[in-house]
Amino acid sequence: MSDQVPKETLAELAGQLSALLGDRLSVDAEVRQQHGRDISRFPTAPPDLVVQPESNEEVQQVVRACAEFGVPIIPFGTGTAVEGGVLAIRGGVSIDLGRMNSILRISRDDADVTVQAGVTRQQLNAHLESEQTGLMFPVDPGADASLGGMAATRASGSTAVRYGTMRENVMGITVVMADGQLIQTGGRARKSSAGYDLTHLLVGSEGTLGIITELILRLQPCPAAISAAVCQFDEIEPAVRCVMEVLTNGIPMARIELLDEIQVAAVNSYSGLGLEEKPTLLMEFHGSQNQVVEQAEEVGRFVQQHGGSDFQWATDPEQRTTLWQARHDAYYASLALREGSIAYITDVCVPISRLAECILETKKILQQTDLPVPLFGHVGDGNFHVLILIDPESDAELVEAQQINEQIVQLALQMDGTSTGEHGIGIGKQDALVQEHGAGVDLMRAIKRALDPDNIMNPGKVLEISDR
Repeated sequence: MSDQVPKETLAELAGQLSALLGDRLSVDAEVRQQHGRDISRFPTAPPDLVVQPESNEEVQQVVRACAEFGVPIIPFGTGTAVEGGVLAIRGGVSIDLGRMNSILRISRDDADVTVQAGVTRQQLNAHLESEQTGLMFPVDPGADASLGGMAATRASGSTAVRYGTMRENVMGITVVMADGQLIQTGGRARKSSAGYDLTHLLVGSEGTLGIITELILRLQPCPAAISAAVCQFDEIEPAVRCVMEVLTNGIPMARIELLDEIQVAAVNSYSGLGLEEKPTLLMEFHGSQNQVVEQAEEVGRFVQQHGGSDFQWATDPEQRTTLWQARHDAYYASLALREGSIAYITDVCVPISRLAECILETKKILQQTDLPVPLFGHVGDGNFHVLILIDPESDAELVEAQQINEQIVQLALQMDGTSTGEHGIGIGKQDALVQEHGAGVDLMRAIKRALDPDNIMNPGKVLEISDR
């Protein structure tokens, strides 16, 4: 157990929660360890208790009990985030929403769906396909993350260039606030001018304002035709310049992903792609059969102008799945470059017009280190990632990685960008948030204090709140 919460308090709280949940309350060390880590560089910080509610009412009762005792609450989805958002750094209760995984309603006519927070994106899309709805949920962060977790972190992914992020695709939520009150925000109407936009205040709040239990999500029609292609460049600059021209000429790309030569070597070894170790673009086109052909021809002209290779096509579903799974496995492929390493992951996002400059300057920063550092990203919306592979036992390498991260963040901010395009703030980027938003962070703290006056909702994440 942690030393953050008094043992007597935990014992009394555990008694209440056990009466409510039975064996869906766990103090097992292994279960607690699993709920005290994500895929970030931060050391495991297990909660004192893990609960698995199955309804809104049970979440409310858990939150009310924790509020009574002043015990921290940490929401948990699938543990696939990268900034330490699920770590119980102050002890407390991890609320695992995995059992709340029902798809509650689908409307084909309105192209929307209501789901519980524990539903994963792959589960939802498999269900939409099995019901022959002709619809899909397009936001794809790579991992099979829970939709509640994706909303809490304002997740994005490779399809954001066409379909947007969770910000654009969450229409409404049901959320349990710090006092146990259940509220519903937004709704199924496609637009509204009614009051403050509470939905988008809570989307991206990383569990610091409330526990998301249900979501209303926007769906998209499944495209009649899908085609994917790979092209390669001798240098990274012409690859990024090519992307900029494609986008500024209004070609409706579904995905444009960039892998630098180090990342290509990693995915070749891990996933067996067999690509030349050069900067590489992975692209996907959606639309009618004619539209897909036209889009590919237009992009092909820009690729040729910038010295890229001919397209290598992945036309059938199995080939496309292999290609995109290799991209989604970039994290694990990168770890395999250095046995026993952990990844210090960072991401930034800049305006498309500054993307080439930002990536080139980032590559200069990376040339100054001997650490393996693959670079890849969703260049269609100006977002890219670097994975700095460090020895978990080396304090010197951790410091070096922190310095690299700080330089990249500063570079992005100088170019009117943001310190994180999709990973969130969590534990790791709180200083960067202050640099980015200045006095705006004080307003964020005021909102946090108003909605969570006792600071029990995922404390220590996003914002540091001083005791009053």
